[in-house]
Amino acid sequence: MTLELDHVLIAVSDLADGARVLDERYGLASVEGGRHPEWGTANRIVPIGDAYLELIAVVDPERAHGNPFGRWVAAVPRGVLQPLGWAVRTASIDAIAQKLDLAVGSGSRTRPDGRILQWRTAGVERSESDPALPFFIEWGPDTPHPSEVPSIHSLPMVEIRALELRGDEAELSTWLGDHSLPVVIRPGPSAVTGVVLRGPAGREIRIETTAG
Repeated sequence: MTLELDHVLIAVSDLADGARVLDERYGLASVEGGRHPEWGTANRIVPIGDAYLELIAVVDPERAHGNPFGRWVAAVPRGVLQPLGWAVRTASIDAIAQKLDLAVGSGSRTRPDGRILQWRTAGVERSESDPALPFFIEWGPDTPHPSEVPSIHSLPMVEIRALELRGDEAELSTWLGDHSLPVVIRPGPSAVTGVVLRGPAGREIRIETTAG
């Protein structure tokens, strides 16, 4: 059951402000994603190789406060850009769900061009309470991956070098099994503490919780 880093959630209170911060401070541009009607959220996509950063914000407070995922995003203070959680990609989500005794859910959103993206997830509720643990995602067979957009950054090349976590290393190992994901975990209260990117000429870019 091969696992690949799929995306990292970065919560903001306003998508336009978050996009501006990423562009001005890090040279990372984003494209409009779409809305998640069932969660009351919307996103912007920052493509990084075959993975992406997902800027996510609440756009329908009433709907967001009625579900755990929306409340997770809404809990980020206003004016703050905060790594929130992460997802790993698999083609065997049913086997993983059976192994870890997880329910499998489904979701979709419509891109600005009208294309509908569909996916299945497992473990989202656990990630909300223990963000060092990723949730699992399997994209629909006819769904283009969100990272598949032309390079738009002012940097000529950028890739994810490491995802920095705080939490229980043994618990993460049990959750993922054997893997080669680029994660570094240190003891402490469960959290995603930073995303480290490698830019041109080995330049390191670290995205951490910061005021906008």
